[in-house]
Amino acid sequence: MLSVPMKQRVNLKFLVKLGKTFTEAYAMFKEVYGNECLSHTQVFEWFKRVKEGRETTEDDPRPGRPSTSKTDENIEKIGKLIREDRRLSIRGLAEIIGIDKGCVRQILHESFNMRKNGAKTPHSRATGIKNEHLR
Repeated sequence: MLSVPMKQRVNLKFLVKLGKTFTEAYAMFKEVYGNECLSHTQVFEWFKRVKEGRETTEDDPRPGRPSTSKTDENIEKIGKLIREDRRLSIRGLAEIIGIDKGCVRQILHESFNMRKNGAKTPHSRATGIKNEHLR
């Protein structure tokens, strides 16, 4: 399913092909999308790109180094270590694997649905275990 901004770009492409002006297109967008409408600047930029012949509605590649730490191999290593010892800290996992703490935190959150609980221990929300001493 397309995201809302992607749908708007596709619709903008359609409006350009119909021969609508930028002002007409932006007014239609505000009416249809309301608060979710792309900003005036974004609509103008995409309008200009489509007018110049751009066919794709995908974002341009962004500069910067691609992530080399968030690999399938590192995700598997973190999963194995956590299954062996759930008391490992994020810092400990980062040192063992040799990657950044922020990347370890992101992997735990996104791949294992884990969050930080207390000072250092990651816990899973998926287990459904409640702390009896807190009741």
